[in-house]
Amino acid sequence: MTKSKSQEEAAAGKSTPAVDSQTDKNPIRPELAEVVYRHSFGLDENRPDAVAKRQAKKQRTARANIEDLCDQDRFIEYGALTIAAQRGRRALDDLIERTPGDGMIAGLGSVNGSLFEEDKARSMIIAYDYTVLAGTQGFFNHKKIDRMLKLAYDERLPLVFFAEGGGGRPGDVDAGGVQVAGLDLSTFASFASLSGRVPMVGLVSGYCFAGNAALLGCCDVIIAAKNSSIGMGGPVMIEGGGLGVFKPEDVGPMDVQTKSGVVDIEVEDDEEMVAVGKKYLSYFQGPISQWEAVDQTTLRQLVPENRRRVYEVRTIIKTIADTDSFLEIRAKFGQGAVTGLLRIEGRPFGVIATNCKHTGGAIEADDADKIARFMQLCNAHGLPILSLCDTPGFMVGPDIEKQAQVRHVCRMFVVGAHVTVPYFTIILRRAYGLGVMAMAKGGFHESLFTTAWPTGEFGGMGLEGAVRAGYRKELEAVKDPQERETLFNELVARSYERGKAINAAAHLEIDAVIDPADTRKWIMQGLRSAPPASHRETAHNYVDPW
Repeated sequence: MTKSKSQEEAAAGKSTPAVDSQTDKNPIRPELAEVVYRHSFGLDENRPDAVAKRQAKKQRTARANIEDLCDQDRFIEYGALTIAAQRGRRALDDLIERTPGDGMIAGLGSVNGSLFEEDKARSMIIAYDYTVLAGTQGFFNHKKIDRMLKLAYDERLPLVFFAEGGGGRPGDVDAGGVQVAGLDLSTFASFASLSGRVPMVGLVSGYCFAGNAALLGCCDVIIAAKNSSIGMGGPVMIEGGGLGVFKPEDVGPMDVQTKSGVVDIEVEDDEEMVAVGKKYLSYFQGPISQWEAVDQTTLRQLVPENRRRVYEVRTIIKTIADTDSFLEIRAKFGQGAVTGLLRIEGRPFGVIATNCKHTGGAIEADDADKIARFMQLCNAHGLPILSLCDTPGFMVGPDIEKQAQVRHVCRMFVVGAHVTVPYFTIILRRAYGLGVMAMAKGGFHESLFTTAWPTGEFGGMGLEGAVRAGYRKELEAVKDPQERETLFNELVARSYERGKAINAAAHLEIDAVIDPADTRKWIMQGLRSAPPASHRETAHNYVDPW
């Protein structure tokens, strides 16, 4: 095969990059010089125009993000020398210069190595490079990613996936002789097969459509910069389908995708995206030895004495957690529930909680989906689950049933019944009906322990509703409205006294009533008493994309 001019120059050493003094003593041979030269085309320092375009959009290059993600000098790249499958329509020199890596950077790296041992820090990193053919999926980068996905599966490597770009690339004419539509590839099945086997975090900054979005949507968690737009079809596909002409930023922007539940965590920019990605991954890498916690006696005052007043459950979560260790997931979706990751004495946990500031803590369809999927995530990767409950139950009414409430909320029962990780239930205040049973893994005796704070109150349904239904005749018999209200309040007070946490514990319906200041103590002793963590296979061992 005839060498190009660039290859001949490299082989002759004419374009050899500068070398250090040690290399000067041992001159680079021509074959190594050619390798160094070819690799140089993918480096940011040799692509000033591409870097400038990213900076103009306040973004970093894929390579810069990987460098920030990985520990120093702890990344090795696979497939760096490949180029786009377009030799039939473009000069080889042009492809080498303009399509390095065929638009994908992939390899093995260490993430958070300063906190964890090497075997915990090991990770698979795959990044579509938007500076190369707009991050589209080419013939050779499909071949590259398939190789990397097999490695990730075989070696159980956590996956960090940078998704920015589009779908299939029609310009790869070299592949025309070996494929028609190119739909017989294994990339999407291989990517999806990692779900539940290893942690998968997707990071997005910019436009992510079609094939890139299809892979992104398989990830456990999606962290996206506020400049992102994510959709199963981009403007070209939308226009091609006769559906109109749209700008990329109008298709799946962040104000849509955070509220819809597609994006789990919204961040400011590339820098925060990588920082949060590292933090997220750390919860699945094990415990840390250094931690701090605030004075736990403050928990005693966080639930109001007036049982009708609302409070911020996130404050309770952050107080129980080690300082600055709480990372909320899906904050803008299913706002009747709070889900997230935290540490207690350095140990990672998942936390689910009802939010009394939204519909009084009644669990709606979106809340149930959010909780059920998060339980799957924790169960798949061995994180103990802490459930904090204050709920009047599942939301009811004709309107809510239009949202398929029956099916959605029952996901909590089905998923909870298959959870094998340690599960701890703590009743903060109201514990009523089927809703609190679902929060407690299906029933109060299903968790490793079910305890309550002294503010806990229990019943088959909300006290006020139970009194109205159970004492309807007695209340209707009182004609004076003021007297009727007085009787109603007396009956509610009696129900409250009967349903107090102390009485529930005395009848062994729950295991204990605890001082809120002892919450961390109970959780940690429960964890120490649980069986050693193991990857016990369940009938549902993947993380549902929804």
